[in-house]
Amino acid sequence: MFSKILIANRGEIAVRVIRACREMGISTVAVYSEADRDALHVGLADECYCIGPARAKDSYLNMSAVLSAAIVSGAQAIHPGYGFLSENAEFARLCAKCGIAFIGPSPEVLARMGDKDEAKRTMKAASVPVISGSGLVENLSQAKQAAEKIGYPLLMKARAGGGGRGIRLIRSEREFDKAFFQASEEANNAFGDGGMYLEKYMTGVKHIEVQVLCDSFGHVVCLGERDCSMQRKNQKIMEESPSPGVSSQEREKLFQICEHAMRTIGYTGAGTVEFLMDRDGKFYFMEMNTRLQVEHPVTEMVTGVDLVKWQIRIAAGLPLDFTAKDVPVRGHAIECRINAENPKEHFRPGGGKVTMLHLPGGPSVRFDTALYPDYFIPPFYDSLIGKLIVHARTREEAVRKMQAALCELVIEGVAHNGDFLLELLQDDAFQSGRYTTSCLAERGCL
Repeated sequence: MFSKILIANRGEIAVRVIRACREMGISTVAVYSEADRDALHVGLADECYCIGPARAKDSYLNMSAVLSAAIVSGAQAIHPGYGFLSENAEFARLCAKCGIAFIGPSPEVLARMGDKDEAKRTMKAASVPVISGSGLVENLSQAKQAAEKIGYPLLMKARAGGGGRGIRLIRSEREFDKAFFQASEEANNAFGDGGMYLEKYMTGVKHIEVQVLCDSFGHVVCLGERDCSMQRKNQKIMEESPSPGVSSQEREKLFQICEHAMRTIGYTGAGTVEFLMDRDGKFYFMEMNTRLQVEHPVTEMVTGVDLVKWQIRIAAGLPLDFTAKDVPVRGHAIECRINAENPKEHFRPGGGKVTMLHLPGGPSVRFDTALYPDYFIPPFYDSLIGKLIVHARTREEAVRKMQAALCELVIEGVAHNGDFLLELLQDDAFQSGRYTTSCLAERGCL
């Protein structure tokens, strides 16, 4: 087992990994930008190193700076969290060259599945149904030719990264040029890769993802599915498990598909296989996230499995000591993403100083955050400032518990979307479980 791990991230996920390491008796090293000098993860870690200016490309995406901090500190492994370098195959290769374990899949698998175009070809070869679309398009001319074959409406997507960045819905040809350049630039700024591909836009569908854990001994465990259909501009804002729209037969079929695919590609570590489910209950592979997901606490709440600890154990060469039958899904969990944004002003991103903070509590209520009173939220990064997760015996009880928790949450000094999420929980589409990925767009929440 590792004795010291560097966390190559910031915010609530860095805090989450530090806590897991502390429980495992592992020393931690934090890295931070100049803007994050007073961040919570810096204070919680055993050691900390500044790796550059505020902009992510000069700090958290600076591979040389991160690796230098790992070498100087004597860290044996790097946990990348999500975003930033978490799905960067080149970074994983550099870690190996430096004799540092990358807590995630191999560089080869990262390259294959991190390139979303290549991932679709890989899954198709493994007999997994995929959404129709194009291969990688390297310029505007290629993209337009591919769009003519696919037809409108269509989605333009970045081949690297995730989190809704580098994605544009294009309904007609006149929107194409502007969307292509905007999406490519956004992806390049976020992930250092402006490569794009196109796929057919499906409406009235659910976004269903399966959490997997795979060790290097060939064991694959599917830890239930999550319904991530409540989205705004391709960004998930609410997740739940199990999905109210998936039957037991559909669930079993989905798990069989994922187990076969993971063994076929030789996957190791934690990962998420994402699908779109149409009105007929048919699943189509969309992409795979070769890392920890923002919404991982939902799965932890219904299974009791600590995904971060198992990421570390698997990277250290330990085998999974349980099967899916040992960890049945119990009850129902819901997560709401608390973002620093103002829904009344077209979701304008916010920041500033937290003047008062009260976090909800009670049985089976969890709030993952890096906030503290008087903390100043920097404007340079993602707007996510916390994740509120609840667990209850039934979905109805979980919805009521989440409503109560949101009412109790107090974050003053910073605009956030808590009231907006509370409103969504009361919406008929969510209450019935029939909501789809286009639900918020139909409500005009753009």
